[in-house]
Order: sequence, then structure tokens, then C-alpha cells
Amino acid sequence: MAVLPEHIYSLISKGEGLEIEFKESYDSLSRSVFETICSFLNRNGGHILLGVTDSGFVKGVSEDSIQQQLDVLARDMNNSQIVSPGFFLSAEVVALNNSKIIYIYVPESSQVHSYKGFIFDRNEDGDFKLVNQQLIANLYFRKQTGYTENRVFPYLEMKDFEPSNFDLVRNLVRLTRSDHPWVNMTDEDILKSARLFLKDQQTGREGYTLAAALLFGKENTLASVLPHYKTDAICRKVDVERYDDRDDIRCNLIESYSRLLAFIRKHLPDRFYLEGNQRISIREAIFREVIANLLVHREFSNSFPATLIIYKDKVVTENWNKPAMLGLIKPSNLKPHPKNPTLANFFRQLGWVEELGSGVRNMFKFCPIYVTNSLPIIQEGDIFKIIIQYEDKDKQELGQELGQELGQELGQELERELNEKTLFSFILQKLENGDLSRKEIAISFGQNKISGYMNRMLPRLITLQLIENTIPDNLNHPAQKFKLTEKGKKFLQLING
Repeated sequence: MAVLPEHIYSLISKGEGLEIEFKESYDSLSRSVFETICSFLNRNGGHILLGVTDSGFVKGVSEDSIQQQLDVLARDMNNSQIVSPGFFLSAEVVALNNSKIIYIYVPESSQVHSYKGFIFDRNEDGDFKLVNQQLIANLYFRKQTGYTENRVFPYLEMKDFEPSNFDLVRNLVRLTRSDHPWVNMTDEDILKSARLFLKDQQTGREGYTLAAALLFGKENTLASVLPHYKTDAICRKVDVERYDDRDDIRCNLIESYSRLLAFIRKHLPDRFYLEGNQRISIREAIFREVIANLLVHREFSNSFPATLIIYKDKVVTENWNKPAMLGLIKPSNLKPHPKNPTLANFFRQLGWVEELGSGVRNMFKFCPIYVTNSLPIIQEGDIFKIIIQYEDKDKQELGQELGQELGQELGQELERELNEKTLFSFILQKLENGDLSRKEIAISFGQNKISGYMNRMLPRLITLQLIENTIPDNLNHPAQKFKLTEKGKKFLQLING
């Protein structure tokens, strides 16, 4: 999702601080940018705006230098002689009025990074070089002991990883950026570039990390390095004591993401939503965030299993956690803290998550659209819990009323559709104001031509006897239109109250 100008202006209004830095970098990339990147990686992460003065004035960057600055950033961040260990960052060009700036989001890293051999840290006054050996040792200790994902397994080999996952990764990063360096890397180089091969600072032993096993490991590899690891997906809509459906997931995180998303698609309704002229799946927008959080931001050292449970009207996820705070999380008190920075950054490269904290904001944005006035419940503690409502109980009762008014078979079909803000109900509402042709229906949705999805929906509405053709004896007549039936009018009357 592109960075919006509103987000940039919000950062500028806050001014420089612990997690925000402005750089002019008008016609070339300032070398001090790399000091800031390392300090953000070593501390809490942050935002860098190139083309903004220290006072917050948007000067912009020279358009002739933009590509060159992006190339230098990508090249030097993967050059171990400059930044060690390397760290791939995605920068984005954002237009602000008549100027363009370069926005760089830097997540917190679970490792210590240096620029040209020097380690930098961050405070409210900016970047500072660490020269005190005790401070350097403390930083290494904090990173080494604070992140389970960095645990080194010296005996892991390439044969312990799923080969197909590497091709999938190349295809996914190519979609987010055609010149992504991973596209042309070998399997081993991808692991090293993603910082999944490390040296244990306490023992001196080198090897692939727990994060590498979690992302690419075969099932027997995961069972060996993390015997308690699993994610349980359960559907309890009818049989609340046991389950209606279940997927016991013990595969790596890349495969787990696809299986959990498939489970959600199988059991939850989708909702039609137009953002501008673009159709957005509200179900995907919400549950991609929920699934990514369940997989990436859990504490893997604990045997508490991660669970995703679908009940009749809500979805509940739980996973073990190292809490940064206790209580309910809302956009107003959100202080993003990465549980597994390496895993989170890997998912970011795949396009499965955005910058830290965006998932919470997206859930609060889309949940009230998914179910009217419903907000997510996100609770942080030793167990991290998310509750997402996906059915409106009032609408369930209305579905029963529809069954009585329109006939049981039709009522059951409509009950499944009722709580879906999909094309199903939107088309009927358009026809409420008069008969429309296919082209006129498309135009009413701001489209030049009718989509394939809409073409499939119209016959379905006819089958349900909610709409009918105005010229039934000649379906291909150039003056053919669609109109509401009496059942269609009754349907709208019932759902509109």
C-alpha cells in the first residue's frame, strides 16, 4: 500500500526525535543517512524523510537525483564493507505539492548494525557513535537475549529447507519491486541477505537461525529445532464443544500463512467495498493483518500454541507474547514494538505486512466496514489476543424473518448474503431508483465496463427472483435492462428496516 501524503505531513508535524529524522539530501544521498539507519536499527526503528530540512520545511529532492539516491541506498545497505550486517530497506518516493521526497521506514532489528565499522545508537538528540565498550556490550546483550529468532543452529544445512519456498519468495518480492536483489540471488545468498545466517556472539559458532528454520524449514526440521511449534486453526460455528473443521498446522511460516488465509476464506464471508474506484476485499484487508500478527509477533520459546478459532459471530486469535505493555491496544496508545524483527522484515519484503503498527491501524479502519460500528479488540499481555467480529447478530435474526417472508429456501440463501456488504445488495439498491442496463449498472459504480464478478452476480440475482429482465423474450435485445421483482423490493424493505 502506497505511503499517503497525509502520513508524511503527520510525521513532519511531530518534528525530529527518537524515531523521526529529516535529511535534505537534495542532489545526492547524505552519508549521515546510513548513521541514522544504523541507529534506528539498533534502537526502536524509525522514519527518515529525505528532502525535508531540520526545521520541517519540505524542500524536496532533485528529480534528476532520485533514482541515483535509491540505487546508492540499495547498494550500500547490502555492502558488508559499509553496513554490517546488511539490511534490505524499501524506500518510496512521495509527491508533496510540487516537490518529491524520499521516505524510508527503518524497522528495529534483532541484531547490532554498524556503519563503516562504527556502531551508532539513537536518542532524542539524534544519532551518536558508541565508543564506550560497556555500552556496546550492553547493546549486544540486549539483542542476543531479547530475540529468540536469532538462536543459532550450527548443524542446519540447506537440505533442511523447502526448495520451493525460495522460488515463491523470488516471485513475491518481484511483485513488490521488480529489481529486488533477492530475485537474482541463490538460495544461500537469500538466507544471508535476510540475516538468517549468524554468528553466536557467546559461543563463536556460526549457522542458520531459528528464524531461517521457521521461514523455510521442512516439517521434520521444525520438529527437531522447536518440538512444540504449531498453529491450530479451528472452526466452531455449530459444534462449540469440539469443532466443525480444523487444520493442525506444523509447517513453516511461509506455508502457514497460505493455509491460514485459505481457512479464513473457507469459513468467513467477504464484503464488497469500493475505495475510490477500486474494489477491496474487507475480509482480506483485516485477516491478512491478523494472520501475519499471529505468525510473526509471537514468542516461539514458549510451548503455548498459537490458535485461530472461528465462532458463530467472531474470530479469536491467541499467541504467547513478550508484552511491551499490558491492556487494550488502540491507535491512540499504539507504541509498536517488534517481537521478531527479522521475521517481520522478511514478511515486509514479501508484501504481506507493512511498517510496524500499520496492521493495528488497518484493523481499526476496516473492521467497522466489515460489521457496522464494530471495532477489533486487541489485548496485550503474556497472551496476545485479537477478537474480530464478522457477523451482526441483528442481521442473523433478520435472516430468519426473511425466511418467513420470502420462503425458507430463499431466506436461507439471503441470510448468507445479508451481512455481506457485497455487490449482491449494492446492485439491488441501484435498481431501487429505476431500471438499469448492464452498462448503466457499471457506470453507477464508477466503472467503464461491467466486471466479470458483476456479470456472474446478475444471473444469480435473477435465479433468486430478486431481479428480472425487462425484455424476457429477447435477452440480447439492445434495450434490455434489469428491474426489481416484488421479492427484491420486499428484500430491500426488510433490510432497510
